[in-house]
Parts: sequence; C-alpha cells; structure tokens
Amino acid sequence: MASGMALEDQPVVETDTGPATADGRARFPDARWRIAAATLVVVALAFGSWGLWRVLAPPATDLRAQLAGSERLGQAQRAQIEQLRQQVATLARSDQISREANRDLQGTLAERDEELAGLRADVAFYERLVGATAPRRGLTAHTLQIQRQGTQPSSDSAWHFATTLTQNLNRGAVSAGLLTLSVEGTLGGKLQRLDWPALRRQPQAPPVPYSFKYFQQVEGDIFLPPQFTPARLIVRLKPQSGAAVEQSFTWDDALRGSNASAGP
Repeated sequence: MASGMALEDQPVVETDTGPATADGRARFPDARWRIAAATLVVVALAFGSWGLWRVLAPPATDLRAQLAGSERLGQAQRAQIEQLRQQVATLARSDQISREANRDLQGTLAERDEELAGLRADVAFYERLVGATAPRRGLTAHTLQIQRQGTQPSSDSAWHFATTLTQNLNRGAVSAGLLTLSVEGTLGGKLQRLDWPALRRQPQAPPVPYSFKYFQQVEGDIFLPPQFTPARLIVRLKPQSGAAVEQSFTWDDALRGSNASAGP
C-alpha cells in the first residue's frame, strides 16, 4: 500500500495516553498545542479587558484636574475654618469685655444710688435744720465725725475730722470765725487734754476758718500720740463777734458720726 495512505485510513490503536495511529503518532494535538491555545485565550481576554478599561476609565488629565480641584477646595475650607475660629475668638473676647463693663457699670450705679440716698438724707436734714419750722439756734457744731487715716502702724495716730456747723438764729446773716479741736483721754494711766497745737503737732498751728449763712462742713486732720486713749472731743468755735462756743462729743459717737453733740 502506498506510503501516502491517508491518516484516517490507518488503524487506530487504543493506548493509555489516548487514541493513536498504528505507527504511534498522536491523533489529537499534544500538550504543547493545548498550552498554546490557552495562552491565546488569556491574551485575548487581557487585550479585551485593557480595551474595555480604556473605553470606560476617565482620561488621566481629568483625574489630575479633579485632584487639583480637591486641593483647592481643601485649602478654601481650611481658610474658612481659620476665619471662623478667629471670629469665635473675637466674639468671646467681646463678650468678656461686655461682661466686665456690665459689672463695672453695675458697681458704679450702686455707688451712685448710695450717693443719691446720702444726698437725699442730707437735703432732708438741712431742710429740717433751716426750714421755717426749725427751732431757732445760734452758732452750733451740729455733728462731728472722725475717721482713721491709713492702715499702717506708722499712721495709726492720724485722724481726719469733719464737723457740720449751723445757725438759723439770724437768717441770711453770715457767721464767720475760727474752729479748733481738743481731745481728752488717758496716757500712761493719767488723764490728759490735748489742745489744738498738740493735735496739729505745730506750736503755732493756725485754726480752721469758717464762714456761712446757714451751715458749713469744716474738715481737717489731727494726730494723737502713741499709747493715747481718746475719750472725748471738744469743738471750740470763736466767732468774729460774740462769745466763743464749745461743744463736746464722745469719741465713740464721733466714730459713728453722731448727729448731736453731748453738750458744752
């Protein structure tokens, strides 16, 4: 039979590796052909996936533009956040200043209310003093107040006094003269009276002048020696004409601001 006999005309022999022709050649493609076919399929799938990605994926320029836009948006948001923080800090400081100003205003108003109450009391007092129904009295030291000056031990002996002088006996007439003080107390267990020069610590201390029609408040400072215990103050008024007038106040009443003298 000719060597060019068709392959399909040759007898087929079954082997453990699959069908084969009688001369031992494989009837179906061997493993190398199968690998090549699988490789072609994988390459085709990869090429198809790449093409699909190229179609569906956005261009790289669009991604860069989106990234730049996101960065600009983030910067704008950070700037806005910082601006809002500054505004919050400013508002908080303004609120603190407003609260402090309100507290100061409340304190000032309370002081003004207290001052007005005191002035009203003074007006009522002076109206009773010089009014048409007030009793007629000559030159008088109506009140005497005394207050310690300073808080240090070196200034414990310094005192400030204020006395209100009145007269309504001669309405409209001017009462003028000189005022001095004396203090009675004890020093070293002995009674002692300190006159005006000793209280002023000046040998020729000038008196305090006064001049008024109805009333006047006269003020000044005196100095007490160490270890001196005061008990009574004497106000001496020497008018330009007429006899001198003396009135006494207890030290405790003068500390409290008594509204009446203890007497001559």
